[in-house]
Amino acid sequence: MNPAVTTEATAVSSRAVDVTKIFGEGDNAVRALDRVSVEFASGEFTGIMGPSGSGKSTLLHCLAGLDRITSGQVFLGDVEISACNEKRLTLIRRDRIGFVFQAYNLVPTLTALENITLPLALAGRKPEKGWLDTIVDTMGLRDRLSHRPSELSGGQQQRVAVARALVSRPAVIFADEPTGNLDSRSGAEILGFMRRAVDDLGQTVVMVTHDPGAAGQSDRVVFLGDGRIVDEMRSPTPDAILDRMKQLSE
Repeated sequence: MNPAVTTEATAVSSRAVDVTKIFGEGDNAVRALDRVSVEFASGEFTGIMGPSGSGKSTLLHCLAGLDRITSGQVFLGDVEISACNEKRLTLIRRDRIGFVFQAYNLVPTLTALENITLPLALAGRKPEKGWLDTIVDTMGLRDRLSHRPSELSGGQQQRVAVARALVSRPAVIFADEPTGNLDSRSGAEILGFMRRAVDDLGQTVVMVTHDPGAAGQSDRVVFLGDGRIVDEMRSPTPDAILDRMKQLSE
């Protein structure tokens, strides 16, 4: 079990305070996020939803320190990452943040195992065997560790990507449309693995998705509209999410 989980079971893993993100300048400026304040509890699976262009992925990238915000504050635990210089932010992202991309982002010349342990290798650290074994078995990758990405299906590649996000025992895992490139069966498997990462491994997951069925796996859904938080729903069902999305699109 992750020590950070046991000591911060009711803590907030990630939060945005009055965050604004503007792309471009002058007449071409686009306000992607407009004074967003939101918290994500440790040990919880949260979905982020909203119409196209509502700011979902921008919010996720700002929370993960991949995009710099225009104003406001972003915290990872008690650390204000929006105030960190690039060097410190790079270390925080490597050691405390896991990120799962829609396009997998695996290194084609590395095996599945090497891809999983890459964040630790870059940090000059060896994987903790017990934790690595737990992740590999949770993700069902035991018989695929010597395979390169080209020898894996899309679903298997995304399982490797999720395992890579878990290996450093991050404070939070951010996932941007992790099932977007997968067929329905593979997508359901990935969601099941992420659900198990929360329930069995004590991880914190924040996921952007456009799929009500995917969001229905979460404990809570936050809805964005025009760069603002417009609603949230606990213990969501796909039907309730779909109804709310229809209202937002009207």
